[in-house]
Amino acid sequence: MSDAALRQGSGEAILRLDGIEKGYNHGRPNEVRVLLGASARIAAGEVVALVAPSGAGKSTLLHIAGLLDTPDAGLVEIAGKDLSKASDRARTAARREMVGFVYQFHHLLPEFTAAENIVLPQLANGVEMAAAEARARDLLGSVGLSARMDHRPAALSGGEQQRVAFCRALANAPRLLLADEPTGNLDPATSDTVFSALMDLVRDTGMAALIATHNPDLAARMDRTLRLENGLLVDG
Repeated sequence: MSDAALRQGSGEAILRLDGIEKGYNHGRPNEVRVLLGASARIAAGEVVALVAPSGAGKSTLLHIAGLLDTPDAGLVEIAGKDLSKASDRARTAARREMVGFVYQFHHLLPEFTAAENIVLPQLANGVEMAAAEARARDLLGSVGLSARMDHRPAALSGGEQQRVAFCRALANAPRLLLADEPTGNLDPATSDTVFSALMDLVRDTGMAALIATHNPDLAARMDRTLRLENGLLVDG
């Protein structure tokens, strides 16, 4: 590994990034190099904060870790599988089966209920309807939304919508959760409630989680912090 090697948890490494490089307008005079050899390990059961100034490449890193983008160089390994050069089909399958995403805005499907928003990704992954509905009920119950499962997003508060988004991200029992400012559009009190629900879900499942945030109080509640500086990840 590079000199950006980072302390890892004691469990199985669910996410492994080694020497990740990424630039845009490759080979042109105005080429922008965003990642310059970023490396990290995130273990099962570990919740890690990702902190970076705006424009430093945080979203690019999350997209590469979540198989939504490919690096110019470096290794991306999830649950022991090297997916750095996998085909589009293999990356899509791995993303559907092993990765959950949560964004700053919930992106729930407005025409479907809270429960249906959690059922749909399971159906896409081949789960039977009855089992998918049972898991949706369990997940919503775990975040205190049993009474709201038949409500559409427009009838839910911002905090409730984001809790549904968390449940949707966990619908297919991913090994890795990636979240980009998941409480960034919430007021402080709601943010605290929603973040606590997220932490409980992650701890209960034993998955690995990488959560980007600008909130130092939230970062302090995670196991450790990674800072993205000058294209590298450093322990923070």
